[in-house]
Amino acid sequence: MEFDCAIIGGGPAGLNAALVLGRARRKTILFDNHKPRNAITRVSHGFLTRDGVSPSQFRELAAEELTQYPSIQKEEREIDSISQDGAGFRLVSLSGRALYARKIILATGLIESLPKIDGLANCYGTSIFNCPYCDGWELRDKPLVLLSETSQAYRMAMLLYNWSQDLIVCTNGQDVLTLKQQAALREKGLLVESQPVDFLLADKGRLAAVRFADGSMIRRNGGFVTPVLSQNRPFADILGCKRNENNDMITDAFGRTSVRGVYAAGDTATAAPSQLIIAAAAGSRAAIGVNEDLSEETFA
Repeated sequence: MEFDCAIIGGGPAGLNAALVLGRARRKTILFDNHKPRNAITRVSHGFLTRDGVSPSQFRELAAEELTQYPSIQKEEREIDSISQDGAGFRLVSLSGRALYARKIILATGLIESLPKIDGLANCYGTSIFNCPYCDGWELRDKPLVLLSETSQAYRMAMLLYNWSQDLIVCTNGQDVLTLKQQAALREKGLLVESQPVDFLLADKGRLAAVRFADGSMIRRNGGFVTPVLSQNRPFADILGCKRNENNDMITDAFGRTSVRGVYAAGDTATAAPSQLIIAAAAGSRAAIGVNEDLSEETFA
């Protein structure tokens, strides 16, 4: 079976790409393994007319809208391999089913690794989050903690200062802040704690306090963390898509990668900022790129 486009990933980027291609009357198949990175998130913000929607509700509404277009086929299965086959691509699912597509949109998203701190997993998605644009408003002016073992610690602290100036920056024993950065944070009245975090005290996911290795504690009502992000699937690298110095995929304004016929959208292409509305917009651009390229090939 041959499709105009196969979309790998059923998040906001993949769903919106399918919608645009369906409306363009392109025979499209969308693969979704139902393992979204934001599954733990209760509500999402920053998407006009959908502010406060849960990720699961967003996906359900989107899937329902796609059923209006007969050219869109949605498969709840996972792709195991992709290889170039002539002018198109051969995709094989975990079940062994093979199909062909002229174009591919990679929208598989990212996976995240959190710092190894006892109690963090219980708070994540309830009172500790990773995106201030998504959840900063709900935590405004509260006593917060930033947990970061990465070079993003200083940048995130500067952002969070806009939502709450009662902030302690914890690097969990990692040397990720320069002396100049530490001085700048303290000058703004922010606390900097470099010793390891022993435990996060919480009640049903609601953060109450942070306990450090020396036994000291500080009360907090919520906070943010900077997870380490990596590609969910290796398809882009297997196909030979080039990346920049930040490990983001090199794409043009319409999601075209360095490999002809391969497009990328959402977090798969670039890790930040990670929001529903940005990912959906990227999916739309990639779909337009696919449709325009298919149209040009028809008249070539």
